[in-house]
Amino acid sequence: MADADSDRQRGRPEVVITGIGAVTPAGIGRDVTWQSLLAGRSGVGPITAFDASALPTRIAAEVKGFDPREYLDHKRVRRSARFSQFAVAAAREAATDAKLQIDADTAGRIGVVVNAAVAGFDTVETATRGLLASPEPIVPNSYFVPSSLTNMPACEIAIDLGLHGPVNASALACASGLYALLDARRLILAGEADVVLCGGTDAAITPAMFAGLVSMGAMSERNDDPEGASRPFAADRDGFVFGEGSVVLVLESAEHAARRGVQPYATVAGGALTCDAFHISAPDPNGAHATAAIVQATQRAGIAPGELDYICAHGTSTAANDLTETRAIRAALGPAADRVAVSAPKSMVGHLIGAAGALGAMVCAMAIRDGIVPPTINLHTPDPACDLDYVPHVARRMPVRAAATNAFGFGGQNCVTVFCEPESN
Repeated sequence: MADADSDRQRGRPEVVITGIGAVTPAGIGRDVTWQSLLAGRSGVGPITAFDASALPTRIAAEVKGFDPREYLDHKRVRRSARFSQFAVAAAREAATDAKLQIDADTAGRIGVVVNAAVAGFDTVETATRGLLASPEPIVPNSYFVPSSLTNMPACEIAIDLGLHGPVNASALACASGLYALLDARRLILAGEADVVLCGGTDAAITPAMFAGLVSMGAMSERNDDPEGASRPFAADRDGFVFGEGSVVLVLESAEHAARRGVQPYATVAGGALTCDAFHISAPDPNGAHATAAIVQATQRAGIAPGELDYICAHGTSTAANDLTETRAIRAALGPAADRVAVSAPKSMVGHLIGAAGALGAMVCAMAIRDGIVPPTINLHTPDPACDLDYVPHVARRMPVRAAATNAFGFGGQNCVTVFCEPESN
């Protein structure tokens, strides 16, 4: 084991994942999403949320077939934004999966940490358009202000499930959803909660968002081949595919889970957060601080970097990110980088923004449970400078005892979390 100061060697309790819920472009539900990822199916297609015909990018990874009325009554649907609706649906599935018993005795010890990056961007844009089109200074939906706030998905989950423990939210761009797990883990280790529902959510497929990202040159323009547009680590990658969705996980101590008779997916063994302090959108090309996050996360998990079996990559399909992430993995793992399996779910579901890191956590947990890792699709022409084992095209059966996921966000936010087999395994 790598670090004498790791949580395991301090005698801290294990924090484990006991429930998972998902609403993604791969499907509505944890198992549907997982099987779609393993099958290498793309959830990318032409934009249906708005008329994108005037834009250079006309494709996105949309959640299909989601009806908020299946989860919320009419009033709550009207008063809530899409990113909150996704989160409530995912949280309900996660709570059911974890067999949570929520009553007067337990509700005060169950918390929520669900983060978002762009939050209610769609709600604000719609309200603004309505205001500009109206002769009166009145917006169509009087709840657009509270419904668009970053903390609202976490609060909506608490309202929906009747939870009175600590509830919070923060924004770390594309690292938001993964950082939620580290926040939740701290609450449990500090004794402030017995159980925490945590993860990420976002839904901002809108004209203004796409116009802004197009002006940055960040998104793929492979409109004639939507399913092949997201191609992490490929030589012909031309940008990322914008997506939406939510993933929520249930965390609790291993001891608490054992008392409830629940079998965990995996242990949240350790994590780290660093900052490039380099640029508001571009990663530091030398990857030094992304490397530091990987090294620190493994140290805090009590494993050597070379003990990782699998890395769920950030893998955005942009020229800068994929190269920088490859360099960071190589620098952190050394010679062991040639032995680790690395794959990029964004090749199938696009970039879920605030939910992306939470999806990576789900992938790691289910890979540990099932002994299989999803592929990186569309990797037909590998970039010679991206020279790791990216599990091309087809899922791979393999033992996964330790896995990590990377989440790198605008502003240079680098979050890495390590997951291990639970001791009961």
